[in-house]
Amino acid sequence: MSKIISMHYEQGVLKLIDQRKLPGEFVYFECRTYREVEFAIKDMVVRGAPAIGATAAYGAILAARQFMQECAGDRKSFLRKMEKALDFLNCSRPTAVNLMWAVKKMKDCLAENRDASDDTLMAAVEQLAHDIFNEDRDLCISMGKHGNTLVPEGAVILTHCNTGALAAAGPGTALAVIREAHNTGKKIQVYADETRPRMQGGRLTAWELMQEGIPSKLIVDSTAATLIRDGKIDLILVGADRIASNGDAANKIGTFMLSVLAKTYNVPFYVVAPVTTIDFEMEKGDEIEIEERDASEITHINGIQTAPEGMEVYNPAFDVTPQENITAIVTDRGIIFPPFNEGIAQLKESVQ
Repeated sequence: MSKIISMHYEQGVLKLIDQRKLPGEFVYFECRTYREVEFAIKDMVVRGAPAIGATAAYGAILAARQFMQECAGDRKSFLRKMEKALDFLNCSRPTAVNLMWAVKKMKDCLAENRDASDDTLMAAVEQLAHDIFNEDRDLCISMGKHGNTLVPEGAVILTHCNTGALAAAGPGTALAVIREAHNTGKKIQVYADETRPRMQGGRLTAWELMQEGIPSKLIVDSTAATLIRDGKIDLILVGADRIASNGDAANKIGTFMLSVLAKTYNVPFYVVAPVTTIDFEMEKGDEIEIEERDASEITHINGIQTAPEGMEVYNPAFDVTPQENITAIVTDRGIIFPPFNEGIAQLKESVQ
């Protein structure tokens, strides 16, 4: 289990590790309102699909506490305000399906308890948020164990972006597999892409790897191709923010490029994500909405301008890796191998 815990909720305050400040500063960002939670998700105080889902669930508690006081027994008004607040949270980032999943769970909870007492309704909302957090922690542990079966002794692993404890409630997704392989004595080595433009690999994954004492090296994104070509990478482990029902997977920009290289040079390419990241209603990856972020992420570094004033920028946060480039998908329920549409369809039946 990771020593890092991305968030704490206690007595009406949600404390999130402020990932914008790492690795230079370890501080918590405190949320006391659902609007502060929305800001934390949108501004990437917290990031990573599972962590975003859990954060939104705690945001629902803060909204319910606020509106329960404001509405003073007017249940219809309370429910109207909660609907708007949850929709507001739902729009904070468009790609990570765990956000939509958690918001829907909260809406279902409110519907089921619409006629309950105030205390019962609040208890149900709080319990659901804690359940989402605890479930994600357990899912991470399970993914680590399943994924470790794919990691050979002494493997050299390449990973992209941050998929660790900072991105989840537990030890992470792809990084949970790496932790499990390390903790079971497989003597692995890790290369971490810096992951431009927000440097989640350089700032966050490198920090987590060092915290855990896992042998690792940081590389610029463009170095990965040379390592793969020269046979220095045994497998690639990445996460996902949404997986379509055919196996297409959206992940941090640059993932698709790695998958093409992996396929060209016969390097296993594994996507690690919980079942909650699979969008069973989405047929193919080209239906996934790709978030485009502010140009300043590319034109400036720590507030310092690095590109000419007025230069146009294209800054998608994610890309989609087609299922034919993926060797297997590691979930908390086990490993899915091609054909993915069949495996995901069976998984859908088992979780419904």
